[in-house]
Amino acid sequence: MDQLWQVHDAVVQMLSHGLLEASWWQVLLYTLVTTHLTICGVTIFLHRAQAHRALELHAIPSHFFRFWLWIGTGMVTKEFVAVHRKHHAKCETEEDPHSPQVKGLKALLLTGVELYRVEAKNKETVAKYGHNTPDDWIERNLYTRYSWQGVGLMLILNLTLFGAIGAAVWAVQMAWIPVMATGIINGIGHYWGYRNFEAPDASTNVSPWGVLIGGEELHNNHHTYPTSAKFSVKPYEFDVGWMYIRAMEKVGLARVKKVPPKLELGTARPVADGKTLEAVIANRYEVMARYANELKAAVGSELARLQAQGAQNSARFRNLRVAKTWLHRDDDKIPQGVKPTLQEALGESPQLAKLVAMREELRALWTRTGVSAEQLVADLQAWCRKAEESGIAALQEFSMKLRAAHA
Repeated sequence: MDQLWQVHDAVVQMLSHGLLEASWWQVLLYTLVTTHLTICGVTIFLHRAQAHRALELHAIPSHFFRFWLWIGTGMVTKEFVAVHRKHHAKCETEEDPHSPQVKGLKALLLTGVELYRVEAKNKETVAKYGHNTPDDWIERNLYTRYSWQGVGLMLILNLTLFGAIGAAVWAVQMAWIPVMATGIINGIGHYWGYRNFEAPDASTNVSPWGVLIGGEELHNNHHTYPTSAKFSVKPYEFDVGWMYIRAMEKVGLARVKKVPPKLELGTARPVADGKTLEAVIANRYEVMARYANELKAAVGSELARLQAQGAQNSARFRNLRVAKTWLHRDDDKIPQGVKPTLQEALGESPQLAKLVAMREELRALWTRTGVSAEQLVADLQAWCRKAEESGIAALQEFSMKLRAAHA
């Protein structure tokens, strides 16, 4: 009888505290490590390697991530890749599977997972966008066929290790990707944050420190250079996913195929030529970002001058404050209610009006179709000549930088 009670007590102990009898901080550490592994699997394997082919992974990390995502998320590689590629192809349109600009931020935060699931079961989407994803025996007969049995295995593992609290750990693990990826990246990452580049969508960088979500916080950078394995582009930005990729590359477990282009400035050429045009077009997003900074600086200088004159309560000062926020943005990204104020600001400042007009002329170098390279070089030379003869220091300096650009 005593032996039965001993067995009973042992079973109760295991069910209550698990095999490890871990302390609260050990359970917390396990939760943080496992959720971080899941984030790494999503950003490195599913997103950068599979969806965008920005890098190639060795079989060891590739198979590890596939197994871990099977027990950690239940997501099917082909479905994730198809939905994500369609998001890029149809971004901010009615066909975008998860755009807060179309469906509303509240819908993404509250029902983002359901939006993903609906699109993942769209056979047309999967067939069109899910190509070149794993299709071996284990994918067909385990990971895809029994996708939700994997997360069941994770629940059993957690309960065995930690007892009853393992169920709470499992709940956090299962909620991690829906909250972080679906809610923050697909939702807030297209609604709120800062933008380094005027990408043709509403993508934003939620934070310059891409740690919590593996670098995915740098979403505007990613939408600007979607096939880049590296998401950080500014010195103050940190992409932890890229750090892991570089570490794997050093030991032969990964091969990076593409990173963001970098605008190199050398000695200015006497006149812009074909090499200049090549550098400008290859780095067009960086070129326009630098031009945006010149615009903001010009508005800032005018604001400082008016403030020094004690005119901070004038209508012109108020108009310029609005202009500093919006003037550097593409026209379709500026709210309709703001445009009249910007027009007033430009009407009061010929210099700003010239800077805006010249920006659009510069953009035409890579938006015009059916124009020969020779004609585009001539157009670039004309732009530089016009900028340097404008008498506007910002334009003159910018033209010099363009003539010094190297691909």
